[in-house]
Amino acid sequence: MILSSSDMPLPKATGEKRFLYDIVANGRNGIDVDKFDYIVRDSRACGLGCNFQFQRLMDTMRVMGNEICYRSKEYLTIHKLFDTRADLYRTVYTHPKIKAIELMFVDALVKANSCFDFPSMIHDPAAYVQLDDTILKTIEVYNHEDVKESRELIRRIRRRDLYQFCNEYVVPQDKLEHFREITPQDIVCSQKTSGITLKEEDVAVCNVKIDLSRGRCNPLDSIKFFTDYESDESFYISEDKISHLLPTSYQDMIVRVYSKKPELVGAISEAFVNFQEKTYGTKTQVHETPEKKKKRRRM
Repeated sequence: MILSSSDMPLPKATGEKRFLYDIVANGRNGIDVDKFDYIVRDSRACGLGCNFQFQRLMDTMRVMGNEICYRSKEYLTIHKLFDTRADLYRTVYTHPKIKAIELMFVDALVKANSCFDFPSMIHDPAAYVQLDDTILKTIEVYNHEDVKESRELIRRIRRRDLYQFCNEYVVPQDKLEHFREITPQDIVCSQKTSGITLKEEDVAVCNVKIDLSRGRCNPLDSIKFFTDYESDESFYISEDKISHLLPTSYQDMIVRVYSKKPELVGAISEAFVNFQEKTYGTKTQVHETPEKKKKRRRM
């Protein structure tokens, strides 16, 4: 496991070369070769364009005061790094379909835990290394009544019979500071009169946080720059000196709701709208749940 340079005490032997720990996992400002690698690789694998050019940063960076610093004129290139990362999270890593599959995987593992006791494997290295993707196939062919529900969930994934995405909303910026994660109970308790009584186990909620790697803070605030190669001083760039076209908010919190049963999409979508109106005084979702999805029934 790779820990960031700010997550672990560095050995005294590192002395004046602490910056070496920032190369792979930079806990100081988030710029490291790990990001360079997966951003370019995943963008290409997904057929997405990647305007970020990490070679420019590698050609111009230098070590000053035991820290990797960057030429001040490259601040837009650095911002593009974080913006591209956020775009990958939004369109790939946290895509509604991807999160639906993830929720189903988690439910399958939880339901199979009584037979496999996954937590105990954490303390047994020999058993832990066996806990890879093959566990899904193991559950699928395991002939035991206790894993019947888990087995069916995995088979649903293979059939693409996924949890149905109902809708989502972005938490208003002025509510982010005191935001608490939304739970299935919140949605179920928002149901009004209906011919269907929802249960918590019918609903899945995903709270998705997407930021520019530094939470609600501007990532440029934690990066040191230098003017040119003749300069011996490093500095932070203040916001009044950068492009006014750059964003002033650096984090999104998206609340997504799924129905575990196709026939409940309509009722859950309605309860989700009620929750938004009760919490924020208005409906914050951008679009409506498609009518054909509300009317869908299990085949």
